Amino acid sequence: MQRSHRRLIWLFAGVLAVQLGATLIYQLGMTHLEGKPRTFLQAFEWAGETLSTTGYGFDAKWSHPLMVLLVVAVQFIGVFFVFLIVPIYLLPFLTERFEQRLPRVADEKLDKHVVVYGFSPTVETLLQRLAANGIPTLVVETDEARARAVMEIGQAVVFSRNEEDALDVCRLDRARAIVTNARDQENAAMILRARQMGFSREIYAFVEDPSHRKPMELAGATAAYTPRHIVAAALAAHASDQLSPRLPGLDNVAGLHRREIRIAATSWLVGMTVAEAKLPAALVGVWSRSRLQTRWTAETKLEAGSVLELVGTSDALEAAAKCVGAPLMRNSGPFLIGGFGEVGRKVHELLTDVGEEVRVIERAAGEKVDVVGDVLDSSVLERAGIAEARALLLALDSDDSTLFATVIARDLVADVPVIARVNHARNLENIHRAGADYALSISDISGQMLSARLLGGRGRVREEHRRILHIEGAEYAGEPVVATETDGSLWICSV
Repeated sequence: MQRSHRRLIWLFAGVLAVQLGATLIYQLGMTHLEGKPRTFLQAFEWAGETLSTTGYGFDAKWSHPLMVLLVVAVQFIGVFFVFLIVPIYLLPFLTERFEQRLPRVADEKLDKHVVVYGFSPTVETLLQRLAANGIPTLVVETDEARARAVMEIGQAVVFSRNEEDALDVCRLDRARAIVTNARDQENAAMILRARQMGFSREIYAFVEDPSHRKPMELAGATAAYTPRHIVAAALAAHASDQLSPRLPGLDNVAGLHRREIRIAATSWLVGMTVAEAKLPAALVGVWSRSRLQTRWTAETKLEAGSVLELVGTSDALEAAAKCVGAPLMRNSGPFLIGGFGEVGRKVHELLTDVGEEVRVIERAAGEKVDVVGDVLDSSVLERAGIAEARALLLALDSDDSTLFATVIARDLVADVPVIARVNHARNLENIHRAGADYALSISDISGQMLSARLLGGRGRVREEHRRILHIEGAEYAGEPVVATETDGSLWICSV
């Protein structure tokens, strides 16, 4: 039964109870106080006229004070009913009548679909990727407001008021997989119920607490993921070469170094091709919008905000910096972590484990917090040492705060690298525009991993899988360098 129907039933019951109560009291009062007995129907008519504020019949004057008080009280109750009925009962009822109803059971035509239990930003990219590959999806929601929001964006959804009934309305026997994305205890209960119902296909669970991964798998999950920790690992790996070397094997080549340089919006290189730039150092990669492009050609155009990854001698790198008109990005100094929640703590753990210097900025004092204050306060960033920082890693819970912190950091120190965690994938572009060099959303990382599993592929969190090979180049002397398809290796030839 819908909520508005239940409200109407209670309304009618309440009005009837007040009507009968007023009828009986009035009948007794007129008999014993006024000396003018009234029949039940006459008293009932009086009560209806008074409560509805439409007026009276032949009863219009009363002499006993108690009768006067009764009449006045019933009149006020009637006025109160008018103001009560319209906003609390009538408007919700009309709204529910005219708004689109939420589906309570999956479409009969739905087949070989992925059931997603619980909608949040974590599964946004996953749903988009599956839709792009022609795989139908169905979101099951137990929260009416979220279910309506999902329906409004065009995603197939069914609404169930009870968690116990959620799997009964999603055509489970035809589903190819289940993804649970609620609280850990709800996920475990849903997985156990699905297995008890005979579902033998894959079940993937997103886990809030990493310690629950093993219990979730014991409950019947094919695999359990902790997206926040994976995002933290990707952010830390991007920040530190100690944790994840960008070019493994480069240390074995004497005299060569890898450095990065950002192309400012005002740089003369914006819009030019790689061939036209004539960089003194070797260009081995271009970072743009958190994507690494390694298979560039001489005609590839350079964009504002892109980060060039260069390899060369110290002199060549310095010459490249002068050519670009911007300083080389820092490769020394402490890492600043803004925000010390679950993601921030994991980033801190990963960086300190490989010996990196880390300073934590957090509003509340606590263990491992180095600077107490708001990362949105420029004086706090200055106190934390942003002028000498190797990079600022933002691990904040709010995308708005992340965007604003990026702008503040850029204004304070133009060349500090900003690495940001993003919650909603739709905010990535704005945060890049604000000045973030690298930004990664929980939605993207979880969608990339899980869609790869569901589509039969293999997920890759980072794309810079490259290595350095040092070979003798005498036999290639005098030969032109041409663009070739390689396995991601960079060959350093010596003649």
